Amino acid sequence: YGAVRQWRKLRYMNIVLCYIILSSGVWTWRTVLWVAIGWTVGISLGMLSCIYVATLHENDLWFSNIKEVEREISFRTECGLYYSYYKQMLRAPSIQQGLSELINDNATESKRTINLLRRMNIYQEVFLGVLYRILPIQAYLEPVYFYIYTVFSLQAVYVIALFITSWLLSGSWLAGALTGVWYILNRVDTTRVEFTISLRENWSLPFFALQIAAITCYLRPHLKPIQQKVVLWLMFLATLCFCLTWQFNQFILLVQALIIFTLDCLDLISTEQVTCLYLVQVSSLLSVWLLQFCNSMILGSLALSFIVAALFVKHFQVSPSTYYMHNLTFCLFSLCVFMFVQQALQLRSDEHIFKFIKSKFGLGPTRDFDASLYLCEEAFGLLPLDTFDRLAGTLLAYPYLVTLIVLLVMLALLTLANLCDSSAVGRPPKGRFEERPICMRADVAYNLLHTVFFGLLALSTMRMKYLWTGHMCAFAAYGVCGKELWSLCLNTIHCNTKTKLRLIRYTVPLAILGFLCYKFWPKLMTEVSELREFYDPDTVELMTWISSKTPKKAVFAGSMQLLAGIKLCTGRVLTNHPHYEDQALRERTRQVYQIYARQSPEEVHRILRAAGADFVVMEDSVCYERRHGRGCRLRDLLDLSNGHIMDGPGDNDPDLVHAPHPRFCESVKTGGPAYTALFSRVFQNKTFHAGNHVRLTRR
Repeated sequence: YGAVRQWRKLRYMNIVLCYIILSSGVWTWRTVLWVAIGWTVGISLGMLSCIYVATLHENDLWFSNIKEVEREISFRTECGLYYSYYKQMLRAPSIQQGLSELINDNATESKRTINLLRRMNIYQEVFLGVLYRILPIQAYLEPVYFYIYTVFSLQAVYVIALFITSWLLSGSWLAGALTGVWYILNRVDTTRVEFTISLRENWSLPFFALQIAAITCYLRPHLKPIQQKVVLWLMFLATLCFCLTWQFNQFILLVQALIIFTLDCLDLISTEQVTCLYLVQVSSLLSVWLLQFCNSMILGSLALSFIVAALFVKHFQVSPSTYYMHNLTFCLFSLCVFMFVQQALQLRSDEHIFKFIKSKFGLGPTRDFDASLYLCEEAFGLLPLDTFDRLAGTLLAYPYLVTLIVLLVMLALLTLANLCDSSAVGRPPKGRFEERPICMRADVAYNLLHTVFFGLLALSTMRMKYLWTGHMCAFAAYGVCGKELWSLCLNTIHCNTKTKLRLIRYTVPLAILGFLCYKFWPKLMTEVSELREFYDPDTVELMTWISSKTPKKAVFAGSMQLLAGIKLCTGRVLTNHPHYEDQALRERTRQVYQIYARQSPEEVHRILRAAGADFVVMEDSVCYERRHGRGCRLRDLLDLSNGHIMDGPGDNDPDLVHAPHPRFCESVKTGGPAYTALFSRVFQNKTFHAGNHVRLTRR
């Protein structure tokens, strides 16, 4: 049902894009047949991708055969938190009451009532919860399968969107076929949906890919006005869905706004196109702002300030001679707008992200707890070099790099020509560059800058690679199947004819597809035949004990990751959770984490009582952590934040001092009088120990 719903959403867009593709050529039966085959291949590749990740998920967990609590435990970290709201919508007596509980939630953060629809991007869980309740499918489709199948079906949408983008760029659906095959073969680097189902990016990136396809279509030459309007509406809907499903939408749109600004500076798109693209972004952000009950984080985003400043400065750019001066004015004005809004609204929700960015590039404090939590995770480090080895193994890296280098050289030459023309006789009219010997289509230029900007983002932060690698497949396929690069090569050897160009454009991608199928098909069959099973009996025992032996209104404290699972499996109240986009929650999390610091039992007890905790869960895997090196273990981050010397051999900053108390998570096990007076153990297994009050739970 999830897949069917997505096909209905895409049907109108497919018709429009198909019409646009066909409108540039002659409507013959061969053309219609060729396009029909293309759409069949694209949809088939999308479905193949969907079935592939669904099979991997099933085989890795034996999901269909495990108990409900085990299924819920498999939703790790923040995935469990998001899925719990879908479960909450299903268990509510009515849809209206379910929405009311989300808007006035007092179970996610103890002693606080928050509007979850304002704080978090969970409209997708609300939508699926409502849809499951009203559709006549409860008798033969479990709620969890309805949820995961919808997410997997979005992978089909993702592949189809990339297919469309490469088809529009190259003019051949063989590029789309190559894109889909590359996306599937490079699954490790293009998606992680099979083990992080509920992660926000798995919902949003398919819509982001649809938006890129719509922008590519919009920037194609010779579009009729009615076609432009339809594509702009499709672009708006895709951007709206993208923004509504991911809390980091503003930072992605900021990068995209920078791309549009660069295209404007290079005179590659018209003023009307620049304005329309900006307005689509602004209207999408403002729509999400309204849907999220006037979320101030959106209104104070740097992306919105950037776009408003760009539109304002562009409106007052009345003379060509002021063109280059307006760039400096624009930068200063956008910064002023951003700082003014931040101060006026007293925004601190996203300050941890700016702290992370400043610390990552050595511009901020290195001991900040929130920034260090990100910096010490591998996902937020530099992109590993073995990524390029994997991409080269599927032949993706080579055509990508060749296409990238050639088009960057062409763009540089075009920029120089632009500068020469501007200095000589003033700025040429926009959209006239196709009359020059060196020219570049606007849609190609956008995708070139898109892969450059998001490539730099991925190189700096590994987690952002999923924004880059999918589009990399489409861009490399364009290089293999597009006319521009092959025409340049054939012109270089003085043998450029239509027959030779057509022959090489079809022969090379078919040869690559044949090689990839021959080399990787057996590996794919082996991969989907590997069977594993979910096994975590200690966590299952803990969740069962919490559900049966603790009050339903009991409040639990502990690590963000474990508490998300406790909320999903047991419905108990939490002190903190993994959704980190709130300053007060970040401060509470740092306080609760003092259970892993060198603090007195009295101080830990005071902190937990202030947070309203009845039980505290401590994990040996955190207290005695070995996954990270010295300086990045959670206990080290807490020691540095508290001004204490870290454990183990190694250097310490001279201003750090020895802590006056032993580490709480270690000493509480001794059962000394100071600890037993405040904490008592109530549960224990090989992984967990539990006690109470504060009741102590130890993992």
